[in-house]
Amino acid sequence: MAASISGSCTCYPSVGVALARGTRRSRTTAIRSSFAPCSPASSKPSTPRIGSKWPELQGARDWDGLLSPLDVALRGELVRYGEFVRAAYASFDGGAAPSYGSCMFPSRSLLRRAGLPETGYQVTRLLHAASTSAPAWLMSLPCSSSSYIGYVAVCDDVDEIERLGRRDVVVAFRGTATCGEWLDNFKSSLTRLRPLSGEDEEEDEDPMVEAGFWRLFTAPGEAHGSLQQQVRDEVRRIIHEYGGKGMPPLSITITGHSLGAALAVLSAYEITTAAARSNDDDAAPPMVTAVSFGGPRVGNEAFRRRLEESGGKVLRVVNSDDIVTKVPGFRVDDDCGGEPAKRNKARVLPRWLVQKMGWAYSDVGSELRLSSQDSAPNVNVVASHDLDLYLKLVAASACEDYIRQ
Repeated sequence: MAASISGSCTCYPSVGVALARGTRRSRTTAIRSSFAPCSPASSKPSTPRIGSKWPELQGARDWDGLLSPLDVALRGELVRYGEFVRAAYASFDGGAAPSYGSCMFPSRSLLRRAGLPETGYQVTRLLHAASTSAPAWLMSLPCSSSSYIGYVAVCDDVDEIERLGRRDVVVAFRGTATCGEWLDNFKSSLTRLRPLSGEDEEEDEDPMVEAGFWRLFTAPGEAHGSLQQQVRDEVRRIIHEYGGKGMPPLSITITGHSLGAALAVLSAYEITTAAARSNDDDAAPPMVTAVSFGGPRVGNEAFRRRLEESGGKVLRVVNSDDIVTKVPGFRVDDDCGGEPAKRNKARVLPRWLVQKMGWAYSDVGSELRLSSQDSAPNVNVVASHDLDLYLKLVAASACEDYIRQ
C-alpha cells in the first residue's frame, strides 16, 4: 500500500485561487509534485484566506455541503495536506544499508529539502514505527525493523496562522515502504481494543481494528517508543506549549496515504480518546481531523462509533478505481453512508458470517469519492492508487466533474 514514486513535476489545475479572483476556470498553476526536489518556483502559489471558516473545513459539520461540488477552499486544503504527505515520502531513505529506513533530512530543513520551501510550518519531531521482522528469505532485500514513517510539524508563521484562522499542527505519514510493513499490511484479522475508562463493557460489539495496522502503531522500537506513544507525547507537548488562553485556536490535522492513511485514523483515535480521558479543564481540547488519501479499511463498526463519539473527524479521499480502498474484509455497517439498496447489493456474504469470520469492517468518517476513469481510463491497478493521481483528481475537480454521488 505505497505510492509509486515519480521524479517528474506535474502541472495541476489551479486549486481554486483563479476562481476566487474571478478569472477563468481553465487557468492552471504549476504545483510542486515530484519526490525529487524541483527547480525553485518563481513565486509561491497564492492560497485563499480561510479565517473563521476553518472549523467547517476541518469537519465540524462533517463537511455537509462541501463535497459535491467540492468547496474551493477545501480543495486547496486537501492538496496542501497531500503535499505534506509527499514530503514524508520524499524524505524517506530507500537506499542501501546502513541508512536505509531513516530520514534523509534534518528536521529543521526537511520540508524545504523535500520540495516544500514555503509552508509556514516547522517540523518538531520525526516519527518512527517498528514493523514485523522480515523472514530469512527476504534478508537479501533492504529491510529495517524500525523505520522513519512521518513527522509532526507546527505552523509557526504569523501570516499563515492568520490566513488559516488558527495554529495548525500537521502529522503526516507515508505509505508502505519496507518489507516488514508489507508483512503487517497482510495481517487483516481484527484485534480488540481495550475498553476506555468508564466505558460500558457490555456493548453488542467490541471495537476492533486491523491487527497489522495496530501492531505497527503500538509496537515499540529498539531506539524509540511505539508510534502511538510518540504521537501522544508530541501532541501533549504541543498542546501544553501552544494551547491555553490568549493563544490562537489550535487544530491537529493528521494526514497520510495508503498505510499512512490507516495510521492517520489510528492516530486520530489515540489523540481524541486520550483527550476524553484527560482531566485537564484549563483548555478545551483541539479539533482533531484525519485526512486520508487512498486509505484501506481500519476497523469495525464499533471502532467507528467510538472514534466519532470521542470527537474525531475523518475525511476519506477515495478513487473509486483504487482497490486498496475496498480492503480488507467486507463492509457491513448498515447505518453509515450510501443507500441501503446499494449497500445490500454490494454485500456478498451474510452479516453474521462475515462477523464470525472476523472480516466485518466499517468505513470511517465522511467520503470524497473521485474517479480516474474520465481523465485516465487506461490507468492500471497500481497507478489508480498513486498519490500523484489522487492530488490531480482533487485539484481537477474544480474544472471537471470527477465527483460521483
